[in-house]
Amino acid sequence: MKRLGIVIGVCALGLAGLTACGDDGDSASGGTSSSSSSAPAAAGAKLATADVGSFGKVIVDGNGRTVYVFDKDASGKSNCEGDCLAKWPVVAAGDGTPQLDGIDASLVSTVTRSDGSKQLAVGGLPIYLFASDTKAGDAKGQAVGGVWWVVGADGKKITTQPSSNGNSGY
Repeated sequence: MKRLGIVIGVCALGLAGLTACGDDGDSASGGTSSSSSSAPAAAGAKLATADVGSFGKVIVDGNGRTVYVFDKDASGKSNCEGDCLAKWPVVAAGDGTPQLDGIDASLVSTVTRSDGSKQLAVGGLPIYLFASDTKAGDAKGQAVGGVWWVVGADGKKITTQPSSNGNSGY
């Protein structure tokens, strides 16, 4: 009986450890981020718009977290790999059609990452979350390293500099 309790405890801790790493779909291969940890695997990602800080209406994921684009990406190709993904998890496309609220469907597409996973893109540019944005409405990733930008509801990056940003680099 005691042994069963230990096995269950180890399994629970292992699951909690995986969950704490973020919504990482496959951490062994660089992974992808799911837009909603409670969504079934076959579901498409969710994108919506929300008023965030002084940026006005911006694109957010299904949990209300602000999405960003990376200046070092090319249209249709992500250049955020390795350590970059720890701070900037991708917005995974999921398996179904993305659910959009307030976003023109013609702006949303997918890109195939180097590991073969699918990432959502807006205006052809892959989109990401910022790991330091801990709740809906945060936009702490704005202008980090001068290369990360909030995405407006029109699909264009917003290059307004935040009044103060303790984050540097990526």
